[in-house]
Amino acid sequence: MRIDTRWAAADVDRFRRYAAELIALAPDVILASGHPSVVALQQATRTAPMVFVQVVDPVGAGFVASLARPGGNATGFTVFEYSISGKWLELLKEVVPSVTRAAVIRDAAITAGTGQFAAIQAVAPSLGIEVSPIGAHDAGEIERAIGAFARSSNGGLIVSGSAWALVHRDLIVMLAARHKLPAIYSFRYFGTAGGLISYGPDPIDQYHRAAGYADRILKGEKPADLPVQAPTKYELVINLLDSETPSNSMQHTATAIH
Repeated sequence: MRIDTRWAAADVDRFRRYAAELIALAPDVILASGHPSVVALQQATRTAPMVFVQVVDPVGAGFVASLARPGGNATGFTVFEYSISGKWLELLKEVVPSVTRAAVIRDAAITAGTGQFAAIQAVAPSLGIEVSPIGAHDAGEIERAIGAFARSSNGGLIVSGSAWALVHRDLIVMLAARHKLPAIYSFRYFGTAGGLISYGPDPIDQYHRAAGYADRILKGEKPADLPVQAPTKYELVINLLDSETPSNSMQHTATAIH
């Protein structure tokens, strides 16, 4: 088996170029990680078999006709339902009851960014929290937006799932600490980067399950006949600061919820 890999690092032009390169290799199956990669690959081909992971809303994005019957050249694994976004706000309020304002870092250019923010907005009134979006896409904009939000008191930060939030995770975690903003993130790797709390699916598990789908496709099954599946394992990760250790030293605890 030969495996060719490309990493676009949330760069739109790279996604398009790398998608064309991979399709030109005439692969037997493609693994697409994240919304932008699926968009670029489906613009390049509607026939090459594809398994996607780390995608929030494949039906809303037009990747598949339905979860039960994808109907095209792609199937895969959704990263979570929008309802988990409301849980992020609930956890933030539970950890820091004084929070009355929350900035939500999201990618407004994708359907998942809009959907996640809408789910957070839906639960905000019941928690007495005012939410506002941050849609910056480069380091300078992120720093300015978070700095401006932090000038007022009782604020907290929610970092929703997106490719560019992943790319800028070290910066976002650093800014949250600098401005003393309690923050909750969508994946464990934000916690391992020093973020306060993360709650979301186990991303590695999705790739393990995707390998099973790739195997079935290589043996002759069609993506159109393989239902899109939801996560089966979620993790709550909390960073605990030991008072006897330096301020930049973190102790990590994780609870897996099946």
